[in-house]
Amino acid sequence: MNENTAKPWDWLPIPAPHQQAYAASGIWQRKTLADLARERAAATPDFVCFIDGEGQYTYAQVLAEAEALSASLHGRGLRSGDVIAFQVPNWREAAAINLAAALSGFVVNPIVPIYRDAEVTMMLGDCRAKAIFVPDVWRKVDYAAMARRCQQSLPDLAHVFTVRGDGPDDFAALVTAGRGVPFAAPEVDPLGVKMVLYTSGTTGRPKGVLHSHCTLAHIVATSGRHWGMAAGEATLMPSPVTHVSGYANGLEAPFICGIRSVLMEAWNAAEALALIEQHDLVGTVAATPFLVELAAAARAAGTGLPSFRFFACGGAAVPADLIPAANAAFENCRAFRVFGASEVPLVTFGWPQDEHLAATTDGEVVDYEVRIVDHEDRELPRGTEGEILARGPGMMMGYVDAAQTTEAITPDGFFRTGDLGVLDDSGAVTITGRKKDLIIRGGENISAKEIEDVLHTHPAVKEAAIVAMPHDRLGEGVCAYVILSGAAETGDLVAHVSASGLARQKIPERFEFVSDFPRTASGKVRKDMLRAMVRAAMTEG
Repeated sequence: MNENTAKPWDWLPIPAPHQQAYAASGIWQRKTLADLARERAAATPDFVCFIDGEGQYTYAQVLAEAEALSASLHGRGLRSGDVIAFQVPNWREAAAINLAAALSGFVVNPIVPIYRDAEVTMMLGDCRAKAIFVPDVWRKVDYAAMARRCQQSLPDLAHVFTVRGDGPDDFAALVTAGRGVPFAAPEVDPLGVKMVLYTSGTTGRPKGVLHSHCTLAHIVATSGRHWGMAAGEATLMPSPVTHVSGYANGLEAPFICGIRSVLMEAWNAAEALALIEQHDLVGTVAATPFLVELAAAARAAGTGLPSFRFFACGGAAVPADLIPAANAAFENCRAFRVFGASEVPLVTFGWPQDEHLAATTDGEVVDYEVRIVDHEDRELPRGTEGEILARGPGMMMGYVDAAQTTEAITPDGFFRTGDLGVLDDSGAVTITGRKKDLIIRGGENISAKEIEDVLHTHPAVKEAAIVAMPHDRLGEGVCAYVILSGAAETGDLVAHVSASGLARQKIPERFEFVSDFPRTASGKVRKDMLRAMVRAAMTEG
């Protein structure tokens, strides 16, 4: 094993400068996830806290498996501070892996299953991961083979472990081998780095977002109180548990709020309907397509889902008419928009009590300070559009990269979201546009530049510009405007992007071949005009 113990974020003070007040004031609960899990297992050992399509975990069971896994991983040479990645679906084993990391002081690196060789290699290399857990084969993709291909160029990646596979390197075998093995859990600082989560950036290179036990726990606890969740209740988690929303609300909330998390391996509206009725689920946090399809399924089935109380909807554009339509489909449920990002999860918590505000704004600011600024960082009056800056106890510690952190966080600790919006007198934020060059497809951030860089390597492409286009189900899709210097057709460019190793969700769904782009006087591509052009073309049919 590579014995290099230096971390790429060793430059970051703990706590980060913008977080010192939260650490000193007691706003943060100074406990790790492992501390909370031990408390839950001692108080209610038989409470079922996780359910997936194959089985369930009680608090006692998930803690026992996590302790056994910790012992095995320690026996394989992994130590506190090492990064372990997991790229698994919404399986209950993800909860045990995540808890084992908290027990052992590992830093977790959740990776969304849609990513392929190019993205996975970059992420694992950037955070110097020592191990990764992947399915053996899932949805016809051989994840174990992919991880081993990545491993060839990653000297730090000593271990590839499977989940629901076989052999001595499989999760089940590791748990069996670790049962009864003495393991002295290290002291873990709740203020230290707990997670590195990669999110697409405008530069094309994903940014490693760093969170501590305290930042995420604060957000989860606050949302539980704001949405009226009580210990013993159950929620649905259809979002990937390797995405910030699914991770916090699917894997962490059972230990923080004392609730049950019902995990969906793959989204199916009819199945979600059945799970809500079977388990008396009270709510969920998910992107727009899930709400659209769940409401349609409820109407088709003639059920009002009486147990369901809230649907926090974010991660993609939410049409204003969707909220009242969804509320009409459900008997007791209130849907509402929320706003946040991996760097600043849940800046707003929605307006479940006010349907008009829930439909027309992106939520009430809770526990964050929000500024609206102009292009020179001058604060603007209420009701004026500008870039949204946010600072609060749920904010990230920083990025893996120091330069990216300096660029994204103001000297007084506000995160530049890259989103445009207004803050009104009621304390509500409304998103009006996007300053950053990202496409949000079904809740996943896609970097336009990353796809442009791949297209520019095709010999027949002179210049490419990627923009968002409307998508009925996912909110936004990927459109490529291309200036050719040689012969190429749509199929050639689709194959080229596919062969690059990018996730299939990043392959443009529409290509427009043009002789030139609309540009500013300085020659910069007017992407706002390209977005308007594709909207007009789609309207005309």
